[in-house]
Amino acid sequence: MHTGTILSLFYVIVLIFSIMIHEVAHGIVAEQEGDPTARLLGRITLNPIKHIDWVGSIVLPLILVLSNAGFVVGWAKPVPYNPNNVRRGNKSIARIAISGVVANLIVAITFAILIRASVLLNIVYLPFYRMASIIVLINLVLAFFNSIPLAPLDGFTLLQSLVGYRPRARRIVSFLEQWSLPLLIIFLVFGWRVVAPVIFTLFTALTGVSL
Repeated sequence: MHTGTILSLFYVIVLIFSIMIHEVAHGIVAEQEGDPTARLLGRITLNPIKHIDWVGSIVLPLILVLSNAGFVVGWAKPVPYNPNNVRRGNKSIARIAISGVVANLIVAITFAILIRASVLLNIVYLPFYRMASIIVLINLVLAFFNSIPLAPLDGFTLLQSLVGYRPRARRIVSFLEQWSLPLLIIFLVFGWRVVAPVIFTLFTALTGVSL
């Protein structure tokens, strides 16, 4: 199999598992905050079958990778939770919302440390370096992408929980909710050129090497 094809498949596999980790984190934190819905539905698991959305987890990532779009994003089936069950209202919802982003950052930092260690110890194994770099990069992209305050991303849920019921803030949230889809499309088409240098700079800061 051609090396480029292998790397493309690895990109998609890493994306799927990174998204699953993201979603499982939501379920775990929701249970910590008092809502067992995700566990009762069998969603606190790394079994791909429970999480894969065929369009968001397979088709879209493959199209982006094979078309050399310059970025890879996707989604899984959202892990459900019942906001009526959480103990601390908006504080719980905010923690649930941010948990997926934190999980992706933890994965990125973990593999960045492994890359740094391999460089410092002068035991850089090229296949490992490539795979670890892909894991770091994809998790950084997912963390950033999901932090965008547009529905249905985690950043929007976090924004909703933070503004509460303040009228002026609620008007802004309503506007973002209404226009989230076109704004998200605009970001995917044009925004990556602005975001990419930030992601690459962060990658270098974490790993100590450049892409």
